[in-house]
Amino acid sequence: MTTVDTLRPADAETCARSLADASGARRTVRVRGSGTKDYLGGELAPTDIVLETTAMRGVVAHVPADLTVTVAAGTTLVELRQTLAAAGQVLALDPPHGDRATIGGVVAANSTGFLRARYGGVRDQLIGTTLALADGTVAHAGGRVVKNVAGYDLNKLFIGSLGTLGVIVECTLKVLPRPAASAGLRARFARAADAFRAADGVASTSARPASLVVDATGRGALELLVLAEGGAPAVRRTLEIAATSVRASGSASEPDDAIADALAPLRELPAASDGVVVRASLPPAAQPAFADTAMRLEGFARLVADAATGTVRVALRGDDDVLVLGADAIVAAARVCGGTAHAERRPDSLRRRIAAWGDGDMPGLFLMRRLKESFDPNGILEPARGPVR
Repeated sequence: MTTVDTLRPADAETCARSLADASGARRTVRVRGSGTKDYLGGELAPTDIVLETTAMRGVVAHVPADLTVTVAAGTTLVELRQTLAAAGQVLALDPPHGDRATIGGVVAANSTGFLRARYGGVRDQLIGTTLALADGTVAHAGGRVVKNVAGYDLNKLFIGSLGTLGVIVECTLKVLPRPAASAGLRARFARAADAFRAADGVASTSARPASLVVDATGRGALELLVLAEGGAPAVRRTLEIAATSVRASGSASEPDDAIADALAPLRELPAASDGVVVRASLPPAAQPAFADTAMRLEGFARLVADAATGTVRVALRGDDDVLVLGADAIVAAARVCGGTAHAERRPDSLRRRIAAWGDGDMPGLFLMRRLKESFDPNGILEPARGPVR
């Protein structure tokens, strides 16, 4: 039985040396924060080393007047929020598993929630990174040290890289003043077309809600959830626009100041062990047709759409054959609608039948392969997790 070594480097230099040693010895490495995103990507194949980032922890620098914070990658989002709260500030990211996720993991997984509708995603919040690379280099990009390596914009390359190119050891992020007010409303619809029409009526105005979500649990059972944040007058105006749009779509809305709490479980569709979650990125106008197709599938359990950005996640339940056929049908439906889709979660028993990255014909796969060869020539980092093997 092969022994798996666990490494917990305490700083960037130690982390980089560990990677260089592993690369020289051709020992494979899994990069792990708190493990909340283990379900993402391809197979979690056995590796020789598990490199955990949790010892690289703490706020390195916080300059409230500049609205920036630099934090070690193993710091949890909860810890960072506590530090920012003391200064009356927030990080405008609400990823799934935010109670346990580490900052490095959030960036490496490009993990965002519903606040993206107003504030953007990880790419919009990340100013700079410090990275440990497989050749033993500690590289800096953007932020406090404006330097890129080999002409690459490393910030963008490492967002969503899932540890396949190197280890994120430090992040500099934009922060914002805590919103003065927040409120919400919800509305119920019998048809996907009406729910998304109401959402589009909000998204196409200057209202800029903090979150704009359509939640569907079956045909004839859809809800629109709107969260507004900011100054009190702006919040009132946003909810007035939302209520008007709902009425124009043939439904009625009701105020709900607990919308933020209602959105929390929707970020984490519960299908990790007994079902499949497929994530689609669609043109916003294609969401109603896509939703109709998904909700007609055998095994459909739930659909949650970030209606302002076209990010839609579909949960399926059923036996193995139902899940495989359903996942394939959703990927095909996304393509027909002009979008893309991939399996975000599936049971371990179906990891071979439902490929995380589809049929291997991903846009940009050639470029991804070249990047992987450049950053990890010996192929030691997360060897089966990314689309490049």
